[in-house]
Amino acid sequence: MTRTRHSNFLGNLDWFTVCLWLILCLIGWFNIRAAVYDPENPALFNLSANDGKQALFIFTAIVLGFCILIIDQRFFISMTPFFYILVILLLIAVLGIGRSVGGNQAWIPLGTFRLQPSEFAKLGTCLLLAYYLNTQSNKMPNLQTLVIGACIVLLPFCLVLLQKDTGSALVFLSLVFVFYREGYVGTNLLIIAGLAILFFVLALLYNQWILILILALITTLLFFLLGKKKKYIMSLLLFFVASSVYILSVDYIFNNILKPHQRGRIDVVLGKLDDPRDLGYQLTQSKIAIGSGQLFGKGYLQGTQTKYNFVPEQSTDFIICTVGEEWGFVGTAVLILLYLTLLIRIVNIAERQKTVFARTYAYGVASILFFHFFINIGMTIGFVPVIGIPLPFISYGGSSLWSFTILLFLLLRFDSARKGLSPY
Repeated sequence: MTRTRHSNFLGNLDWFTVCLWLILCLIGWFNIRAAVYDPENPALFNLSANDGKQALFIFTAIVLGFCILIIDQRFFISMTPFFYILVILLLIAVLGIGRSVGGNQAWIPLGTFRLQPSEFAKLGTCLLLAYYLNTQSNKMPNLQTLVIGACIVLLPFCLVLLQKDTGSALVFLSLVFVFYREGYVGTNLLIIAGLAILFFVLALLYNQWILILILALITTLLFFLLGKKKKYIMSLLLFFVASSVYILSVDYIFNNILKPHQRGRIDVVLGKLDDPRDLGYQLTQSKIAIGSGQLFGKGYLQGTQTKYNFVPEQSTDFIICTVGEEWGFVGTAVLILLYLTLLIRIVNIAERQKTVFARTYAYGVASILFFHFFINIGMTIGFVPVIGIPLPFISYGGSSLWSFTILLFLLLRFDSARKGLSPY
């Protein structure tokens, strides 16, 4: 009987996704090694170097993933509220006892290891959001559920923001796609995206009154296109007033809430500031490294930009520079294809789930991974401002690798038991 259950479990496990995860981890290790390679000390598993430490992190991640797969999925579901409370307490603790690195007070020192609670907070938030939405599965989507769900997301978002770790904080907002999939937001999602785009348009313009004038013209044009009907007047006026207030508030937010280095990074990306030796140095060197790889790259361990440490944080947030320089366009394209394959696979897994809990959790995993993937690669080529978030499974870091591994393997565990999964 035990053997039969074990065979069914192995048969239901999505081995293709497991293989994708392992391939990405190995690609990460090879490129971390290239980023920190020292010809005078070429040892493969030197625990004093980042590549040696990452090898240890990968081994422990494999053990961690195996443990998750053999534990009953109901245990994880029942522990969800407690895990969320734990990560919230850790986020509060890091504000008091955390160590500041690069201006962010986001790490708790544990001997030679540094724990980053914000990485695990993404997991805890994703779990609790799925747990809560599952309790509302027999009800029609309503504003109360949306507000409570939003509070589950915004609490860790605010705590991480207090650590001055804007990049990690913004990841939580990607969970809006979970609400979209479950029908809690529709056109609202488009409004949020529109406001984000509008913010960058406003940051690019020097005169906000020009944009207000453009909005007035658009509102007037819409009024005539809609046939001058009175029923549209209030909606159009509300649109114009709300947009104008938002436009006028951007200047205050940009100049009084964002930090100087954050404003500078946005200005560099938008082309308003040309500062290749200071704020724009990292982005400039990143583009040089990626571009110098051309079609097929310079070859493994042959990257000059990598070898001479021109790109800061090259084994962590800017690991894609090593891939671009040493493996070229082809190698980078293969890596991006692997990520897209993983994301599509996760969405397919989400749609075949039998419970709201498993489905919403799966979409939470997809949202978090996609945000990291898109923003990390986007910031290395100047598409988005540099906000400092790792590339999942590729960038150096124990907290990052473990949290993403747990995130993914919990999904695989829920999926393997989907035929009999009970959320409580």
